Amino acid sequence: MNQAGFPILSLITFLPLLGVVYIATLRGDAEAIAAKARVGALVTSLAVLALGIYLWIKFDPSQAGFQFVEAAPWLSGVNVEYRMGVDGISLFLILLILFLTPIAILSSWSITKRVREFMIAFLLLDSLTTGMFCALDFVLFYIFFEAVLLPMYLIIGVWGGERRIYAAVKFFIFTLAGSLFMLLALVWLWRDVGTTNIVTLLNTPIPPHTQMWLFVAFLASFGVKAAVWPLHTWLPDAYGEAPIPGTIMLAAVLSKMGAYGFIRFAVPMLPQAAAAAEPLMFTLGVVAVIYISFVALAQTDMKRMIAYSSVAHMGVIIIGVFTFTVEGIEGALFQMLSHGIVIAGLFVCTGVLLARGETLVLSRLGGIAARMPAYAALLMLFALANMGLPGTSGFVGEILVIVGAMKVNFWVSLLGAAGMVLGAAYMLVLLRSVLFDKITRPELGALKDLKPAEYAMLLPLAAMVLWLGIYPSSFTHIFDVPVNAMVQAHFAALTPHTALAMVTTK
Repeated sequence: MNQAGFPILSLITFLPLLGVVYIATLRGDAEAIAAKARVGALVTSLAVLALGIYLWIKFDPSQAGFQFVEAAPWLSGVNVEYRMGVDGISLFLILLILFLTPIAILSSWSITKRVREFMIAFLLLDSLTTGMFCALDFVLFYIFFEAVLLPMYLIIGVWGGERRIYAAVKFFIFTLAGSLFMLLALVWLWRDVGTTNIVTLLNTPIPPHTQMWLFVAFLASFGVKAAVWPLHTWLPDAYGEAPIPGTIMLAAVLSKMGAYGFIRFAVPMLPQAAAAAEPLMFTLGVVAVIYISFVALAQTDMKRMIAYSSVAHMGVIIIGVFTFTVEGIEGALFQMLSHGIVIAGLFVCTGVLLARGETLVLSRLGGIAARMPAYAALLMLFALANMGLPGTSGFVGEILVIVGAMKVNFWVSLLGAAGMVLGAAYMLVLLRSVLFDKITRPELGALKDLKPAEYAMLLPLAAMVLWLGIYPSSFTHIFDVPVNAMVQAHFAALTPHTALAMVTTK
């Protein structure tokens, strides 16, 4: 059903391409083109955000199925359609992209090299990531999923740091290699079921022995994108070398594509395989939470410490997904939303220092709170949310995951909760090193506090952190119905013997 009365999902997905056309046809001197490209990209992203807010208003949270469905013949000879739709699970991930894109574009104002090309690549990234979360055909999903690599590869490789080529190539090879396994799974499903309609595939029983092979393929593909340990090794290099706008999208959006794949496909489509893989996924999640937190604690660079913290939080999300409980999956979804906003705020804060020509080496910072009190307050808020302080968005997702894990395995819950303690350790180290240590370099004493454009980036993120933390039900009620339906369908699909065993352990 399309409540909007017009193809709103196609508009949200492809409107950025109009911005691409506008920017590509700009003429004049380099400075004029750069200025118009920045404004054009920002206006386009705000227009798409307005459509996203309208989508949220018109969405009916009482329905478990997909809404705003659009369908048109595409490859009719092989039963492939252009099909788009959203449910309560994908809606907020789309809104997360639309909310962060204008902020990321604002953070790119300091980029002076090939500005037109950068804005074109960024709007393409916006279009492709949105399309992936809207896709209801597996072929369409795969095309969007893979095509995201190209603009992100260019953003890292052209506008990144000193080791940008190495980081871009590593990112591209890792994610492309993983996605090839999903392509094999797609071809098998296409051949065996006869359709690539995702709704049909979700409701088609698949033999248990086949499910295991498909799950391995999905783990290879979605695990790399979600930076699941030990498939995460591309992430610190990509995050560290990407420009701040690219890092924001990598950490806040692209990593969620993998987690979304597990929730959308692995749990409902492969129930027996997902249940059998539960101990493995718990192990991977716990190792990420504990081991990667210690790795983050050992970092001497602010940006790399935040990057490793992102891997640790993805471990919490994986634990939540594979509890197969309502609390766990809702906690994972809430954590995906919260982490996207918090990590964006932290990376914008690193960009503020870079814009002032400052280093990100922790030992060369210190005492900034005295010179930049507004900056210090906002950095502290995002850091406290990242460690899961009650009253912030980070607490809600983590506590829901812990409750969900407690229903399945006490030790998984305990070890997963250790991430909150370790998160506090490395975030407090970061705050002490950046804000409260003594000023060791005279130039730090000349730093100026936030500028209006920086307030425009950081205050909306701070408001969302507090909104999610204080009034979480305004978001959780959107995915309550589809998550309950998913959990019920998951256990209904198990054999009676397996279902009885799972219920007993829970």
